[in-house]
Amino acid sequence: MRETPAPPPRSASRRSGAAALLAAGLALAAGFAACGPSSSLAGPPAGKQTKPEKVEKMKTVLSKSGHDITPLSREEVARLAKKLDPESYRVTQKSGTEAPFCGNLLDNKKEGTYLCVVCGLPLFSSEHKFDSGTGWPSFFREFDPAHVTRVTDTSHGMKRVEINCARCGAHLGHVFEDGPAPTGERHCLNSASLTFLENGAPVPPESRPVKAETAYFAAGCFWGVQHWFSRGPGVLEATSGYMQGRTEKPTYRQVCEGDTGHAETVKVVYDANRITYRRLVEAFFSMHDPTQLNRQGPDVGDQYRSGIWTVDAGQEKVAREILEGLAARKEYGEKRIVTLVEPAKTFWPAEEYHQEYLAKNGAACHVTNPW
Repeated sequence: MRETPAPPPRSASRRSGAAALLAAGLALAAGFAACGPSSSLAGPPAGKQTKPEKVEKMKTVLSKSGHDITPLSREEVARLAKKLDPESYRVTQKSGTEAPFCGNLLDNKKEGTYLCVVCGLPLFSSEHKFDSGTGWPSFFREFDPAHVTRVTDTSHGMKRVEINCARCGAHLGHVFEDGPAPTGERHCLNSASLTFLENGAPVPPESRPVKAETAYFAAGCFWGVQHWFSRGPGVLEATSGYMQGRTEKPTYRQVCEGDTGHAETVKVVYDANRITYRRLVEAFFSMHDPTQLNRQGPDVGDQYRSGIWTVDAGQEKVAREILEGLAARKEYGEKRIVTLVEPAKTFWPAEEYHQEYLAKNGAACHVTNPW
């Protein structure tokens, strides 16, 4: 892991003069980097080094109503679609259309919200529903305009505007310009593309506005830690940076020289409605070796220490419970867990080129996929 021009090698040993130059040369020549493109001098245990797919994580997108509408991956959509009945699958995944006057939501008069049958995103509200006489549930506006996308549909020898779920891409129906005021639009929906949530009923996690909370983890080189945390279900954003040090606005070079006391740390912003802090801590312990003191694999120095930096008493309680449970069960044999649990200090984002480094450069890393 190095800058251009190259910063000090990824080791916290404080060197000087010719000794430093010699050590740097040997380290670089031997590929002395846990998150490098090839093998290293003293790599992690067999099976621990992974080369992530070279795919950048899409930046989280929130709607004005506070929902996460970041487009889901094709793999996630396929996983969700497996739960659908044949008719819902045909309509949402194959752009099908149900027969008029046959949908189970056509005559629904209850008050509530119409959700995407695939991913649960709120799409329409009962307060905007009207009887169009067409045989399909109709609405004159969306729950939130950003939740529904529009594309031109030229199938069947006509030009129409198709509407889809913004998060999972599920086919919903079409929108026409023959609706009532104030929009003049008629969103013509397939009942099979929706599920109804009556007012007062429990709202499933995937249908709630984002409840953003923050956690901080240090598990060695932050490249791989950021990469895998950012791909966690319910994680909104993961950022590489520096924490728990003595100086303000540290640079990567300063941290590598071992003068600041900072640890390479990843800031994780997550939706507490969709993933718990406990699950994040469990992922943290599974993605690295918490028994290595001030190192991970060949990366040596206290900037690579294992640590959980907590923002409140609740996080501290969960972190210590999990740590103590791992120790009691001897999950790492006779090795002692050296992970620190401390109150979080100021987080300083790392330089831009460190963000999503593995996805951009295809390097390998000591961190494993915890999901």
